[in-house]
Amino acid sequence: MLTPCRQIHENPELAWSEHHAHDTICNFLESHSFKITRGAYNFPTSFESRTAIPNLAGEKCKTINFNAEYDALPGIGHGCGHNLIATASLVGYLALSHLIKTYEVPAELQLLGTPAEEHGGGKIELFNAGAFKGVDLSLMAHPCPISNDSSVEFLGGCAGVRTTAKVGMAAVYSGKSAHAGAEPWEGINALDALVSAYNNVSMLRQQMSPDCRIHGAVAEAPKVANIIPDSTKVVYSVRGPSINVAEGLASRVEDCLRAGALATGCRCDVERENPYVDLLPNETLCKTYCAHMKRMGKKVEVMAKEILGASTDQGNISREMPALHPMFGIPCEAGIKIHSREFATVAGTKEAFEIAIVVGKALAMTGWDILTKEGTFQNVKKDFEEC
Repeated sequence: MLTPCRQIHENPELAWSEHHAHDTICNFLESHSFKITRGAYNFPTSFESRTAIPNLAGEKCKTINFNAEYDALPGIGHGCGHNLIATASLVGYLALSHLIKTYEVPAELQLLGTPAEEHGGGKIELFNAGAFKGVDLSLMAHPCPISNDSSVEFLGGCAGVRTTAKVGMAAVYSGKSAHAGAEPWEGINALDALVSAYNNVSMLRQQMSPDCRIHGAVAEAPKVANIIPDSTKVVYSVRGPSINVAEGLASRVEDCLRAGALATGCRCDVERENPYVDLLPNETLCKTYCAHMKRMGKKVEVMAKEILGASTDQGNISREMPALHPMFGIPCEAGIKIHSREFATVAGTKEAFEIAIVVGKALAMTGWDILTKEGTFQNVKKDFEEC
């Protein structure tokens, strides 16, 4: 029988369409007597499971969240390793549930299926729907490729990572179709608007700060040459070291997109996605996680020195409550990078699965320290409040 990790890996699904992954995890939990809410918070591919041991004194228990991502990349599959994220969070939730039941420790645990991390901001939508209400801290972990040679010191990855903020947007250009040979002057060319906008954005890069990024893709374009196209679409992601920087640059990009329409006489409709805020690491959570990884033979760097060029909607959660989002190393051949077909293959290996299990245990023990070690949660809250 295939594990949930393997089933999710072999059946990659895009954002908001993760029906197989949703059902796979739900079926697994139900088979082990866990209660599940399918389609949680009115999102068809989200789920929620909760384990609770009430406080006999009537006081509110600490609530710990585990986030399970499982969406894939178009044309690549699990090149970001979200099958491993789901596995680590599932293991963390199961292990900590066992501990609080066995030792009757008052607590409430939540395993939340969080779709659409790659595109759409599933955690943001879930937060707005009340999914994180009453949660005291959020735990999850993300895989990354690490070259498996003796020159790499931290094969276990890094606990504290700062990410860039991201603003996504799409521009749809509407023109007027016409015969490209007989009466081109009767048309309004939506492809010209897109090309003009693309060139505008490319020129903007000359005046862009080196810690920012702009990258885009043509989402809709004409398929034949003998028609003046009346509709095109382009999508862009704008990244910066903070949400304020990213928002400021995004406004300039939007001006570039609208200028393409102005130059060609087209209409331009710009729609922005949920912005991803830069991730806020929590030092106490990072050190606690590193200590447990070390006990299991994995050396993990506490805090990264540089900002990661990627973005995550867990960043938004980290601004609402203390959160942990370590990057855990999956040994690969030199040169393999994340968001690639090569890493998608690595994410399906037995070795990657076994490392995700170890990470899940470390997440569980991090939560256990929060619940049982005096002063740990207070230090976590202090780190969060002072950042």
